[in-house]
Amino acid sequence: MTHPPTEAALPKGFRFAATACGLKKTGALDLAILSSDLPASAAAVFTQNLVVAAPVTLSKKHLAESKGRMRAVVVNAGNANCATGTQGDLASLRTVEETSRRLALAPHEVVVCSTGVIGVQLPVEKILRALPMLARNRRASARSFAELSLAICTTDTRPKTASASFRMSGKRIHLIGCAKGAGMIHPNMATTLAFVATDANVSPSLLQKTLRDVTSRTFNAVSVDGDTSTNDTLLVLANGAAGAPAIANGSKAHRQFTTALEAVCGSLAQQIVADGEGAQRVIEIEVRGAKTEFAAKKIAETIATSPLVKTAFAGGDPNWGRIFAAAGRSGVKFDPSLVEITMAGIKVLKRGQPLDFNERAASNKLLADHVPIVMHLHAGPASAKYWTCDFTAEYVRINASYRT
Repeated sequence: MTHPPTEAALPKGFRFAATACGLKKTGALDLAILSSDLPASAAAVFTQNLVVAAPVTLSKKHLAESKGRMRAVVVNAGNANCATGTQGDLASLRTVEETSRRLALAPHEVVVCSTGVIGVQLPVEKILRALPMLARNRRASARSFAELSLAICTTDTRPKTASASFRMSGKRIHLIGCAKGAGMIHPNMATTLAFVATDANVSPSLLQKTLRDVTSRTFNAVSVDGDTSTNDTLLVLANGAAGAPAIANGSKAHRQFTTALEAVCGSLAQQIVADGEGAQRVIEIEVRGAKTEFAAKKIAETIATSPLVKTAFAGGDPNWGRIFAAAGRSGVKFDPSLVEITMAGIKVLKRGQPLDFNERAASNKLLADHVPIVMHLHAGPASAKYWTCDFTAEYVRINASYRT
C-alpha cells in the first residue's frame, strides 16, 4: 500500500512527530522523530561511500554499542551535515543527547540521520530549540506518520510510504515504512533515507540478516542517476508489541515476514525511481537466462545506468541497440547470437538478429508511465530485475541550481 497511510496500517507501540525548525529555506517540515515505546530490535544498512556524513558514523557506533537494540531515530532534512569536520560531529552528538534526554533514553538507543546539502555546517541550535516540543508532540497516528514522511523530503515531489501485514499465531503483524529520495540514487547500500517500523518480534541478528537479503532485491536494485549519497541509511525497528512469539529463522513466520518486508522496501524503492528528478517514466529491466543471478543483475544494472539508454527512453526512442551495447560492456560474458530483447511487449531482437517492427507503435508504448524491458540471454537458469527512470533535461536543471 502506498501513501497516504491509515490508522489500521500502523504497527503497535510506535509514535511519530515532525516540525519545521528552519533548516529548509521554504519553511517546510524538516525535523522528525520516530520512537518506540518498547526496546526494539534494530537493523540497518548504510552508505558505502568513502565520504561519510557525521550522523552515519555516530549511528553505526550506537548500533554496535546497543547490540542492535534501539528506541528512536531523529532526522533532519535541508542539511546533510557531511564534510563538516569536528563541528559536524559535535552537532550530531548534541542532537542525539538532547533527543535522548527528552525521551528519557540512553544516547546509544538513538539513531541520527541528516539529508540535504553537503559541506555546509548544520545550524544545530535550530534543531535543539525544536526538540522539546517535537518530543512532546509524538503521536501514534497516521497523520503524524504522514508528516514524518514529508519532513524527510528534499527534492522529492511527494512523500513515499508503504505498508504490509500478515497473521502469525492469531496476531496481526504490521509493517510501515517511509523513504526519501529523488536524486543521487544508486545502489551502494540503500541510496536514500528510509525507515521501517514493525511490531513483529524478531531478534536483532535475524532482522539484520533479513534486511540485507531484502535490500539486495529492492533498494539495491534501483538507480536514478548512478550517484551514491554520503548519508544513506535504511533502518528497521521491530518492537514485538503485537504480542506474537519470536520469529525463528527459516520458519513459516520468517518467510511471511521476509515477504512483507520486501513488499514495503520494494514499494518504497520503486516510488523513489518514479519520483526521480525530472523523471517521466519507470523502466523495469529484466534479464533472463543468465548463468548466475549476479550476472543477470550486473547486466541489468549496466543497462539501467547507461545515459544513452535513459535518454532514449526520455524521447520514447525504441533504440534497442543501446540496450544491447550496454549489456555487452557489462563485463559479463554471454553469446550475443543467442540474445532476445523485448521492449514494452514488442520483440525487437531474436537470436542476435534485428526484427521488423512498427517503430511508431513501439515509440507510443515507450511513452507509458511504466515500461518493461526483457533481455533473454539463453545461457542459464538465473534472472534479475532492476528499476530505473528516464533521463531528461529537467534533471540537469534541478541539479544545476540545487544550492541556489
